[in-house]
Amino acid sequence: MLAEAREAPSAVARMLAADRDTYAALGAALRAEPPNAVLTVARGSSDHAAHFMAYLVMARLGRLVTSLPMSLVTLYSSRLQCEGLLSLGFSQSGQSPDLVAPQRFFRAGGARTVAVVNDAASPLAEAAQWLLPLHAGAETSVAATKSYIAQLVAGARFVAQWQGDAVLSRALEVLPEALDRAAWTDWQPMTEVLAGADKLFVISRGLSLAIAMEAALKFKEVCGIQAEAFSGAEVQHGPMALIDEGFPLLVFAPRGPAQAGLLALADAMRHRGARVLLAAPAGTPGAELPLATTGSEDLDAIAAIQSFYPAVEALAHARGLDPDAPKHLSKVTKTH
Repeated sequence: MLAEAREAPSAVARMLAADRDTYAALGAALRAEPPNAVLTVARGSSDHAAHFMAYLVMARLGRLVTSLPMSLVTLYSSRLQCEGLLSLGFSQSGQSPDLVAPQRFFRAGGARTVAVVNDAASPLAEAAQWLLPLHAGAETSVAATKSYIAQLVAGARFVAQWQGDAVLSRALEVLPEALDRAAWTDWQPMTEVLAGADKLFVISRGLSLAIAMEAALKFKEVCGIQAEAFSGAEVQHGPMALIDEGFPLLVFAPRGPAQAGLLALADAMRHRGARVLLAAPAGTPGAELPLATTGSEDLDAIAAIQSFYPAVEALAHARGLDPDAPKHLSKVTKTH
């Protein structure tokens, strides 16, 4: 897991050097004939990456994006309307039947379909009209790391091409350098604070909520910690009742419109007695976990998860667990 997490910068560089014509053609096609509806098809870490892409589409292009409940197609046989639809399937392996079936259904109905997948010869890749390969290379760790980061970058690259945004495209080109810095940041305080924890909240908002969701999943997968992800707004409703003296919180507060509110929340939770681990750019008051910055605020969340992965791997070891052999899990899960 650690080796693959630190391979992510080179994997991203490899992906950004490939398929330029495909991304450009897809972006041009969407500008020429914008979709009436956009949805994503994904599970697990891939769903978190799809969430990141969806937020970018909604924020930058003003188009609502829906996450498909796959059972509508696979169990309920719903005759969903395909006309004018754009469906994007996100997966590392591209093997799960409940990802493949909706893409085949939508494509047969006339929708435009895209596969963002690491295995370019997978059933999901074959089912889609457009293929955006991750080029992450073999990933043997059960816990996805470099493939997830590659998915985040592929989503941002897709949005940049659809929008025709040269500034975001330039920021993506230099992103591997920022990821390399992020992969070696010192997050030792996380190990010290959470070595004996049995529960925690992971909090962020906006583009970084997808990162909080992924971090919570990794805490469960490799560390055996019951972690829940919440937006900085949602946690102030019902979940707030659980936060008392010593309750651990990991707050991701990268640059951007959500940062001020997240910093204020972190401060308020400290006064309540919670043990707050604040991940924010160096120099931010109260930040124990430094976040690398990138060429665009919209990409800073990707650097944040790059720093998190080596830290959660170290935390698993500190808790006496093997992060490369998480209990009850396998690399490929096929659901229907």
